[in-house]
Amino acid sequence: MDEIKEKIAAHHLLISRVRKEIGKVLVGQQKLVDGLLTGLLSGGHVLIEGVPGLAKTSAVMALASTVQADFKRIQFTPDLLPADLVGTEIYRPKMGDFITRKGPLFNNIILADEINRAPSKVQSALLEAMQEKQVTIGDETYPLPDPFLVLATQNPIEQEGTYTLPEAQVDRFMLKILIDYPDRSQELEILKKTGFAAKESIEPVVTPEELKEMGALIREIYVDDKLKEYIVDLVFATRNPEKYGMDIGAHVAFGASPRATIFLAQAARVSAFLQRRAYVTPQDIKTMAPDVLRHRIILSFEAEAEEVTSDDIIQILFDSVAVP
Repeated sequence: MDEIKEKIAAHHLLISRVRKEIGKVLVGQQKLVDGLLTGLLSGGHVLIEGVPGLAKTSAVMALASTVQADFKRIQFTPDLLPADLVGTEIYRPKMGDFITRKGPLFNNIILADEINRAPSKVQSALLEAMQEKQVTIGDETYPLPDPFLVLATQNPIEQEGTYTLPEAQVDRFMLKILIDYPDRSQELEILKKTGFAAKESIEPVVTPEELKEMGALIREIYVDDKLKEYIVDLVFATRNPEKYGMDIGAHVAFGASPRATIFLAQAARVSAFLQRRAYVTPQDIKTMAPDVLRHRIILSFEAEAEEVTSDDIIQILFDSVAVP
């Protein structure tokens, strides 16, 4: 345990530098930064939701700029085609053969900007890439670079020109982060940074190899067996709430999948790492559970009619499932 703590302290110098570089262009949004770092360190995809103008794209681009890796921004639009993501085969008349032209997914970090403005056939093109880390073009399957990370932004579905993402695709995102407007002091700082100060450039400070080292270290962080049971209970309670004394069955159409169990354990380890601890506490689980579970709890029509949200259900979980 002491050896792991020393390694964590050493790697935190890099994390501090990453935060400092992101802070050059981003004001506040600490929860968003922590969520992006969680995805980066664990290799889990992240979905960010918020109204336009809240620096979702800027935050992702700032994070990507701190990593010495290939980065590509893809603007999702209603006329986007699957081949625009994965690539296509091109016929060469003079040679009489086909060559494969790889698409923008063949980069380490992908910013899928306004992902819910593209139709379902484009979303389905991401499924294989996000889960299997490979894509199929024609008859050939090609592995994607390592690391491969999708950081997606979306506008609330009530906005004009948006589509609801398929449940199978949403489930592949490790985290769904909701962001809100900045407070008054933060907005004043934003005004000073953007309107009255020279724009600062972000320097790359971490390599893919260092990310792999930190990822391996995070997997060594200790999770007690009772906390593992707590994680499983939280997820099981979304599927069988009556067994945990919760009267929310009418509000939940489908509970969280087993991916929620896996991702919640991974996210809790990252939370401990960011707090410079070599072990996970119940608070780490509670901190990460909303971002891991909110997009995996499918609400019923009754819940929508009564304006019950996934976050409301998660709070009931915290109040009902015993903490070890």
